[in-house]
Amino acid sequence: MPASASDPYDLAVIGAGSAGLAGAVKAAELGLSVALLDSSPQTGGQFYRHPAQAIGAVRPEALHHDWPAFAELRRRLERSEVRHLSGHHVWAVTKEHGDGKENGDRKEDGDRKGGGGLTAQGDVWAVHAVTGADGAEGRPVRVRARAVLLATGAYERQLPFPGWTLPGVVGAGGAQAMLKSGLVLPGKRIVVAGSGPLLLAVASSLAAAGAQVPAVIEASGYLGYARHPRALAANPQKLVEGAVHGAALLRHRVRLCTRSAVTEVHGTDRVEAVTVTRLDRDWRPVRGTGRRIACDALAVGHGLAPQIELATALGCATRPTADGTTALALGGLQETSVPGVWAAGETGGIGGAQLARTEGELAGIAVAAGLYGRPYREGRIRALQRRRDRMRAFAEAMAASHAPAAGWTDWLTDATDVCRCEEVTAGRIREAVTDLGARDAHTVKLLTRAGMGWCQGRMCGTAAACLAASEGQLRRAVEPPAERRPFAVPVPLSALASLDEPTGTRPDTAPGTDQ
Repeated sequence: MPASASDPYDLAVIGAGSAGLAGAVKAAELGLSVALLDSSPQTGGQFYRHPAQAIGAVRPEALHHDWPAFAELRRRLERSEVRHLSGHHVWAVTKEHGDGKENGDRKEDGDRKGGGGLTAQGDVWAVHAVTGADGAEGRPVRVRARAVLLATGAYERQLPFPGWTLPGVVGAGGAQAMLKSGLVLPGKRIVVAGSGPLLLAVASSLAAAGAQVPAVIEASGYLGYARHPRALAANPQKLVEGAVHGAALLRHRVRLCTRSAVTEVHGTDRVEAVTVTRLDRDWRPVRGTGRRIACDALAVGHGLAPQIELATALGCATRPTADGTTALALGGLQETSVPGVWAAGETGGIGGAQLARTEGELAGIAVAAGLYGRPYREGRIRALQRRRDRMRAFAEAMAASHAPAAGWTDWLTDATDVCRCEEVTAGRIREAVTDLGARDAHTVKLLTRAGMGWCQGRMCGTAAACLAASEGQLRRAVEPPAERRPFAVPVPLSALASLDEPTGTRPDTAPGTDQ
């Protein structure tokens, strides 16, 4: 804890998943005062999402892979002096000068080089959050810290198709979250579709929980991994994980269909069946190959996208990934391009819980060394860096193997909703391109309102960018460039109106805390 209520924390960690937990407990063990902010009521993030105690789950660990690693992090957190601020939805991070005034010129920070260093003497970061279940009616809180570790995770990437707005269509990760947190299934007969290794984990979890899973529909394939033999050889545990999921699918008689996609969902009030179509190398549907599979739910997702809104608002440098998403560009010690800001986990590229824990620990050591010159063993740093680089190489191979190809837009009819929030169809976006001259996602947004709804483009940003771009641009990337936004999550006007009020600004007055 800070020496006094008016002093800032040494470190504010945003996100209590694998990376955030590892970074927070390591920094605290090295003597730093740490505040850990997370929107969920429990630690664990999306990967270790588990039921609330009120549900009375007897063995929540049965639905998780590598649960002992999380349990150990949780024990270390309970033994530490980390202040866990649950139910805190962080919407912005700003810099305060030594005189307590906020810096309104964020571009200045993003343009500074030599990331990983600290801010000017006396400058601190202000982490702005709202509390409550969804933040809509919560109390505004400001937590001050000398350094920030961003461990905000990722969200699912969705590619639309006819019928994807029907009840019963859920995200692949969403289906797994329903099972882990609520012990419920989205249906009785569930098709799992999309692209990426998450599909295997989701299908095996659903089948083990009693659902009938007729098929897993993978748009790409697994032969692409063979192009990265070094990454495979250096990460044999990943092959073991794949074999475990494959054995589970065989045991439950789940059929795996590669180079295929769900190109249409059928039903009136909810899902009744899906059409599965073979794809060519560019993900274009092959005519005459469509077949129906009866089901009452579809769990679909095309990988994950790093959640970096807080970082891009600060001006942190980014990089394109092999599957077309945008991740943070990080240094050898997890530092961003903005001095005083570190990042770990999926913010630097999708790589899984084990990689996130490694990066979080590395960042925690780096912050402690940067703030107070805490001693650390050089050998330990190098070991963590080698482990991170090994797993990061596999993550890049995974991203390349499951990257969406340009032809997926051929799934879309003109009547297909692309932006669900604003009910913008593919036909309207195509009209904006062909008739109105739009050539980028931003212009499409202005002309059609695609991306202006509640999700702020998380669901439709990829599709709008693809429909707006030329063929050559589609082959280079399928994600719009990272945008700077003043709000990372929806914020009530009452929170903005009370920014200058003292209530809720001191660390010891933050509500909803778990010591």
